[in-house]
Amino acid sequence: MTNSMDDIARDAAAFFIIGSNTTEQHPVFGAMLRRAVSQRGAKLVVADPRTIDIAEFATLHLRHKPGTDILLINGLMRIILDKGWEDKAFIAERTEGFEELGTLLKQYPPDKVAAGTGVPAELLYETAELLATSRPAAVMWAMGITQHIVGVRNVMDLANLQMLLGNMGVAGGGVNPLRGQNNVQGACDLGGLPDVYPGYQKVTNEEARKKFESAWGAALPGNIGSTVTEMMPGCLEGKTKALYILGEDPVMSDPDSNHIAACLKACEFVLLQEIFPSETASYADVLLPGACFAEKTGTTTNTERRIQMVRKAVEPPGEAREDWRITAGLAGRILAGGKRSVAAGKHSNWDYTDTAGIMAEIADLTPSYAGVSHERLERGERLQWPVKDATHPGTPILHVGRFTRGKGKFVPVEHVPPAELPDDEYPFLLSTGRVLYHWHGGEMTRRARGLLEVYNQSLVEVNPDDAVKLGLNGNKRVRITSRRGRIEATAWVTDRVPPGMVFANFHFPGDQNANVLTIAALDPVSKIPEYKICAVKVEAV
Repeated sequence: MTNSMDDIARDAAAFFIIGSNTTEQHPVFGAMLRRAVSQRGAKLVVADPRTIDIAEFATLHLRHKPGTDILLINGLMRIILDKGWEDKAFIAERTEGFEELGTLLKQYPPDKVAAGTGVPAELLYETAELLATSRPAAVMWAMGITQHIVGVRNVMDLANLQMLLGNMGVAGGGVNPLRGQNNVQGACDLGGLPDVYPGYQKVTNEEARKKFESAWGAALPGNIGSTVTEMMPGCLEGKTKALYILGEDPVMSDPDSNHIAACLKACEFVLLQEIFPSETASYADVLLPGACFAEKTGTTTNTERRIQMVRKAVEPPGEAREDWRITAGLAGRILAGGKRSVAAGKHSNWDYTDTAGIMAEIADLTPSYAGVSHERLERGERLQWPVKDATHPGTPILHVGRFTRGKGKFVPVEHVPPAELPDDEYPFLLSTGRVLYHWHGGEMTRRARGLLEVYNQSLVEVNPDDAVKLGLNGNKRVRITSRRGRIEATAWVTDRVPPGMVFANFHFPGDQNANVLTIAALDPVSKIPEYKICAVKVEAV
């Protein structure tokens, strides 16, 4: 997030939520937004094909067709320009590329956008006026717009919209992705991506590579590595020989589960480090017992870039160990066995005694974390990166006064249709996501008796009109088939979904898991799969 949750809830005159089921997937922040709407009159625009709970608080709800996010955003920007509502001073002083964007937007008149998105032109005009006249406005999104083959394009277009309205670098504004898990931001910050070292220092940058080679005492490759969505197919192709899986359950959470199972079977060696036996565990050659959040000390970095302390409450049970101790132990044994040659480097020993020492190494090598320490966090300091040195207070709002690159660059973004759309054989559109009562692959929440009493099976949302055509009622089960697999689940007949669309979750294993159906079509840049759209056939069982 460029901004903080509290400044958005406090200062935004309007919120634009697109592709985020905020109240169910980010309930604390969702409650803050609902209070802002009900108590101080902030305006809320929700763009989502489904009537999600937060839409009840919306001034305007845009039920656009899945996969038409760019059409919608471009259409809104076209109206803003036609009406002269753009922030001319901000554009002139702080951006470049505006003319190219304006040229592209001529291709997205309201009537064309209305036809493509299913959102009436009058509603497009109302939305554009609300966003243009209610400033600052904050844009929030989640995986509803990133899990597409145009996920990167969707995000870039939202940045275009916010620069067009001058909503960058101010309290209550910004572009604000709501992260899907508690430390996703921290994992990315510290090198959990195949093209960067910690702090988003590019592996292709010779200066950055030499810095880490010197610190770690090893020669490092200069080529970009593979994402998980590239590594898995590599098992069948003989390119991926071994997998070290830490706290991930690809059988549940990756697209096209049958294909994932085949990949894991083909892989020569699978090492799984987990707190519970997961659906992936049956494919592992070795299981290592890791520690859960309450059994270890360290930090997480949340969605607003805030680094937060996690303190051990209990010792790990049995043979379980903190994840960093397991990883460091494995590395030490590899070095001791002579499997890897490492020269003397400042941080090459893997001899950590605690996580404070690990944070010191992070601060030494990562400019955005340079001033972060356990000592400061234990004092209660609120640190949001970049924290440039030991006296720097952190950065609650990014891009104040100037962008990191100098001027913000408008990037014209064209609409690209989804990889797979409904046809005569598979006439329904399936979208997937999570529900309030369970979390991701469900390995923890499906073990909670209270949660199972509330939600103990996978439910598929089906529109009432479709239910009549299919011969369903609220107690009947449905069979859903895609080109990749088949599941059976109970239908929840509801107008939360429009006709022609069904919604399913992936919290339950086996023939209830929606990822048996999903397609592994990838965004060409981020390599994220298109979980949100695939073509299916729905039948009564």
